[in-house]
Amino acid sequence: MKAVLFDFDGTLADTLPVCFLAFESVFKKFDDREVTSEEIKAMFGPSETGIIRENLKNNNHEKAIELYYEIYRARHENIVPKNEEIYTLLIELKNRGYKLGIVTGKARRSLDISLECLELNNIFDVIVTGDDVEFPKPHPEGVNKALVELGVSNTEAIFLGDSDADILAGKQANVHTIGVHWLPNFQTIDFSFQPDDVHSNINEFLPSLPDGG
Repeated sequence: MKAVLFDFDGTLADTLPVCFLAFESVFKKFDDREVTSEEIKAMFGPSETGIIRENLKNNNHEKAIELYYEIYRARHENIVPKNEEIYTLLIELKNRGYKLGIVTGKARRSLDISLECLELNNIFDVIVTGDDVEFPKPHPEGVNKALVELGVSNTEAIFLGDSDADILAGKQANVHTIGVHWLPNFQTIDFSFQPDDVHSNINEFLPSLPDGG
């Protein structure tokens, strides 16, 4: 095993609450519409900009997108805690010789905000965002793109995620899939597509892995 790929929201960072808050604010301001977290989850797949363009009835999409990012950045520090267990896991994986990657539906702009706020910059060998693919998860394009950029085969990689879309994308890319329920907020409670493993505690993951190389 040479590479460990991660989803981001709900897997590496507890960012779902700030995503929901920003979307709720956008739909309220521009459509005068109350949306629930479950309704927002149902829109997931495209990047945040794609979600707004596809679901906002108001045509002023660019202003709505700017409001989303304004709220996402302004409230990130207060809502999204730094997670020492996640940071320790990533550093230990690097020390063991694994290549690390992110495959996320997030836009690059919001991911960059999160990586900066959580001090997770300069850890990952490859990052594939929703801006980098034509087909979002559950399509395997993002996972396959990360494998190519890392120069590893599908049998040499693991993909961890908290949603059905993550697990299905991993399965369609023929990589080992791990479902995670280790942060306070995650997308899928019961996976429709059974991962190869499921972890509800961050500290369960590392002992199951050999050293990378």
